Amino acid sequence: MNDAERSEEQTGEGCTGISDTATLSSQPDSTALDEQKKAIAELNDRYLRLAADFENFKKRTARDRETISNLANERFAVDIIEVLDNFERAIKADDAHLREGIVQIQHLLNSQLQRHGITSLDALKKQFNPAEHEAIAHVPSDEKEGIVIDEVARGYRMHDKVIRHAKVAVSKGR
Repeated sequence: MNDAERSEEQTGEGCTGISDTATLSSQPDSTALDEQKKAIAELNDRYLRLAADFENFKKRTARDRETISNLANERFAVDIIEVLDNFERAIKADDAHLREGIVQIQHLLNSQLQRHGITSLDALKKQFNPAEHEAIAHVPSDEKEGIVIDEVARGYRMHDKVIRHAKVAVSKGR
């Protein structure tokens, strides 16, 4: 008996070995396919809802940020308007009291700025620091080289960040 005859005997006479079982395994079970389609549809639905929720979250946070910014600017504006009112009163006053009124307005403005976290930078007689100072001139003087000898415009810091560098003249030395 040759190999072909033996294989026919084992699988059955006249049978190719690719009968009913192969046909059943190549056709997927329709209930399993339906379940997979439902699972995919549910996942797709969840994805779309999550994407929509995220877009709504982004819009809401952008709106909230804008509202907070507007409120902060409004509070600051109300404080500055108070200073403006005092300037108008000082302009109406006689010349004898004008200087005193302006000094008081300066103190009021400084206190309003400090309340909002804005402080001035001290620059005179200090070592030049490019993080806080902007050198607009190098002048020969009796001071050591690199020392700030004149402050043309005061610098300001808001909390820990420099918001305006002090414009200074720096000593060249002799």
